[in-house]
Amino acid sequence: MWESTSVSMECRRAMPANSEDRPVVAAVVVQGRRGLLIRRAVEEGRLSWQFPAGKVEPGESIDETAVRETLEETGLAVQVVGHLGMRVHPDTGRTIFYVACEVESGTAYAASGAEVAEVAWCDLETVAALVPYRLHGPVQRYLDDHLERR
Repeated sequence: MWESTSVSMECRRAMPANSEDRPVVAAVVVQGRRGLLIRRAVEEGRLSWQFPAGKVEPGESIDETAVRETLEETGLAVQVVGHLGMRVHPDTGRTIFYVACEVESGTAYAASGAEVAEVAWCDLETVAALVPYRLHGPVQRYLDDHLERR
């Protein structure tokens, strides 16, 4: 089973007004034993493929951010099914919360052309090939348990 980490205190705290200081939420979306990745329209260092993600807006919870960002970037309505922890990302230095999500409705597409060039439903090996850095431990365990292997 996957490890759940509570972020309820972080969900309730006020977000800083400065956009650069706000944490990022990554939605780890799984459907049919495949995980959803997006290819960024503009790469950031080694980051090209990633989970749908974005900054927490003032007054918004971690869960609300995951749902909003997934809809804005991929056109999918999702529901949060668990929290997979947080870390400071090794490449960007940003605080990132990881949230496990399942699809409620919609078909994935690059809904935000300015941010997303492409979407892909990936098996475990494809995620490993597309993401050039080690995933956060609880995220990797969740994917190991929920994604198809080649």
